[in-house]
Amino acid sequence: MSRTVHLQLVPDDVAGNDGLGRIFLLPGSVGRAREIAEHFVNRTTHDNPRHLDVHTGQLVAGERKIDVGTVSTGMGCPSVGIVVHELFGLGVRRMLRVGSSGSLQPAHVRIGDVVVATGAVRDEGASDAFCPREVPAVAHPDWVRALRGAAVALGYGEHAFTGVVHSKDSLYGREFPSGPQADANERYMAVLRGMGVLASEMESSHLFVLAAALGPDHHPVAARGPTPDVVKAGAVLAILSDETGWAGPEAGAAAEARAVQVALAAIPRLA
Repeated sequence: MSRTVHLQLVPDDVAGNDGLGRIFLLPGSVGRAREIAEHFVNRTTHDNPRHLDVHTGQLVAGERKIDVGTVSTGMGCPSVGIVVHELFGLGVRRMLRVGSSGSLQPAHVRIGDVVVATGAVRDEGASDAFCPREVPAVAHPDWVRALRGAAVALGYGEHAFTGVVHSKDSLYGREFPSGPQADANERYMAVLRGMGVLASEMESSHLFVLAAALGPDHHPVAARGPTPDVVKAGAVLAILSDETGWAGPEAGAAAEARAVQVALAAIPRLA
């Protein structure tokens, strides 16, 4: 692929890790991408007309330096699809969403907690272009394992949860029911809560489906060594709302910082 249309990158911009490509963190927020990039050394910023600025650099882990990158995916699955497709075309194969979400289990999952997604309810339309609804949206187990281990190692074990999340197209229609279908939306969300779905957000399901469509993992569990043909996608989410409402500025910033810390600590485990 030559220079990408939206991110305005060429393959050399994301090359690294001995030919495996950079590990990319994908927040929804442009500001969060900048904050993540502050943890990189040898940092370079590639700007573009869409303001989806791409930050590349290295993450220092002991004596190792891991080639990494971060870029905002914007809000919603269609935007995720554009960013992920362009990164994939450039050679990126390991991507982690670092996002925010609202709790669907407020008795257990509270503001400030972190959720590691194992899969996502496909309550969005973008992934329908790739497969029927019967195909689940599943995170790669290597990311789940790395994120769980990172959360425990950081001392967040009591505030980190693993399970299915909900991805939707409409924030104010579906998660906060309003409009002519408010009653139907409330019943739908009640079913998800009854099924133990942990949190609701807007991007993970399409990311997981794209990973499966672009680079499915057919390797046996005994396989060792790099797998450059496999696209590994995961998600770690900060809880920013529960039944009490939205987190205040300080609590919200703390929750997002915790999710970023878990994401960064998971990278050496995955690498």
